[in-house]
This record gives sequence, structure tokens and C-alpha cells, in this order.
Amino acid sequence: MRLHETINPVKFRKRLLRWFDRHGRKDLPWQQRRTPYRVWVSEIMLQQTQVGTVIPYYKEFLRSFPNLKALAAAPLDQVLAHWSGLGYYARARNLHKAAILIQQIHGGRFPRDLEAVTALPGIGRSTAGAILAFCFDQRHPILDGNVKRVLARMLTLEQWPGGREAEQSLWQWAETLTPHQRVADYTQAIMDLGATVCTRSKPACDACPVNTLCMANASGAVNAYPRPRPKKDKARKSTTMLMIMNCDGRVLLQRRPPTGIWGGLWSFPQLETPASASAVNDWARQHLGIDIRTGAAWPKFEHHFSHYTLKITPLPAKLLRTSGTCMEDTGTVWYNPNHTSDRGLATPVQRLLNELRKSKWHEQ
Repeated sequence: MRLHETINPVKFRKRLLRWFDRHGRKDLPWQQRRTPYRVWVSEIMLQQTQVGTVIPYYKEFLRSFPNLKALAAAPLDQVLAHWSGLGYYARARNLHKAAILIQQIHGGRFPRDLEAVTALPGIGRSTAGAILAFCFDQRHPILDGNVKRVLARMLTLEQWPGGREAEQSLWQWAETLTPHQRVADYTQAIMDLGATVCTRSKPACDACPVNTLCMANASGAVNAYPRPRPKKDKARKSTTMLMIMNCDGRVLLQRRPPTGIWGGLWSFPQLETPASASAVNDWARQHLGIDIRTGAAWPKFEHHFSHYTLKITPLPAKLLRTSGTCMEDTGTVWYNPNHTSDRGLATPVQRLLNELRKSKWHEQ
């Protein structure tokens, strides 16, 4: 894609920075006492998550892990517990893994080289560029979701901006538009423009500082851009969550494998296919070493992931054999649903634990 003559990079930067000086966000928590660690945590949390959702999580995370050394030394389970409800848990696992690597490889100091930063788990080119721009005023373009939307509208990009060819073109534009001075301010400004003015729905074009440079605005077709991702039927999967309660009112939780759905989090034992009561009992005996009595299944509900929908059948059960069975180890625990969690829990598990607290199932 050639650079369009109506979009003058110098005009674009000047107008955007002038707008930022008057209207840009300057009081976000990670903008105060800015350090590479604080900015890094915020950038990871902000991936696919809105600012309003991130702020309380960010503040609590920083209270528990105030610096890189504290994060690297923390157990992964504690890190995941602070991420519970924020979603996309691979972000938390990568954040923790990267903190350990920085301690081991970089002497506990966040690297300042783009290649070294992008070599860390969970940090791509755009995130690395933002961290280095904000903390060291290095000139690196960024291309997060907000910036993609701004540029797709500016250019009336006819392809979905997440495609390979479109991304290559957008990176060229991001590189061309990024100034050599005030890089940190420009980086925040173009993020803010997408987040507060050039929004996904109902963009405030009249308030946009670069609206006369925008081809979508000129054509009256702002809402037609960016082009949507090509539609693909979303896969559907099913699982049964087995809520086994012992005589003390505690429920059995298992740690999920380190990768894949809810990697490293705690969940109820899961059967991937529906089964009769006798088959469930046989499964529990074979896989968990316990005898159980199942109750009536609770209403099914759906949990949505980016690529598929998971239909969950909650199935309560009572532990019958109470001695010498299903001992706790690193992968299983009898969990008190009435306690505040200090473990990373998948969102549907949190929901079901809340329902268990109200259900009086343990009294039946």
C-alpha cells in the first residue's frame, strides 16, 4: 500500500500531539512513577482488555508484586490468583516466566534493546515498542488494536487489519508516522485517540484532531472500517464439571495443565463427554480413586472463548468413601468454597463456587 497523498505525516503528528496536550490521558496509574516494570505490567494487562477493567487489577497486582524481583520470586499460583477474572491467562504465565528470565539473564534489569525485549515470553513488537518508548523515549512504532483501528479508518483499508498483508502495510504506516521527538507522548496520544475518540462504535469524528486527514470520514463511511474479520463458524465444545463435596463441605479442585484452556488454574474435575451416573462414578473411581454419589445436574451454561464456545454442565456429587482416598498433592486440593480464594480460579469455577455457597447442597 503506497502512502496516500492526503495523509501528511507532519500534519498528522502536529495535530495529534496538540490534541494530546489538551485532552490526552495523563493520570492513569501506570503513568505515575513510570518504570519499565510498571509499564510492562500495564501493557500486558491492557492486551485485549479495556482500561476501566484493568485499573483495579493493576493496583492490586502492584500491591502484591511491587517490583520485578517480587514477581519473579512469587509462586505462579499466587500470580494467577491475582489474574483471576481478567482472562487470557497465558498473559499471566508469560509475565511470571519473563520476570524470572529477566532476573536470570539480565541481572534483574529490564532490557533496553528491542530484540532482547521481544525475546521475552508474551512480549511482541508492539508491546516492546510501547515499553521502550514510554520508559526510554526510544523511537519504535506501535500497532495495538486501537492504532490499527485509527489507521484502518484513515486509509479506508479494505482488508481485515489482522491479516498478514494488511499488518505489514499498517506497520509501514506506523513507522512513517512515528516522530523522532516526543516519542512517548506520541505513543500515548495515538493510543488515546483510538481508545477515547476513534472508538469501535460511535466514533466521535467531530472531536477528532485528524478528521480532515481521514479518508473514512471524508467518504462518510467511518462505521464501515475497520473491515471485520472474515466470518468463520465458531466451534462448540462440551464439558461436565464434577463438583465433588466431602463431609466437611469442601470441594475437590484440580490444577489444570500448564498450557491450554485455563492453563495452571484450578478447576473442578472435568469429563469431556456427557455420561450416565454409573459411568461418572466409574470415571471418578478410575481417575480420582474415590467413590461418589451424583446428584441432579444443574442448568447448563456457556463460556465464550475467542475461538470457540464451551457448554458447561455442572454436576454436584457427594464423596462416599472418606478415608484413604484422593489425598491432596500438588495437583489436587479439597477447597473451602466459603473462603476468599488465594488460588487462580477459572471464571466458570468462581461462578459455580458462588452458587455452591448459596445452594445448601452440602446439607442434602
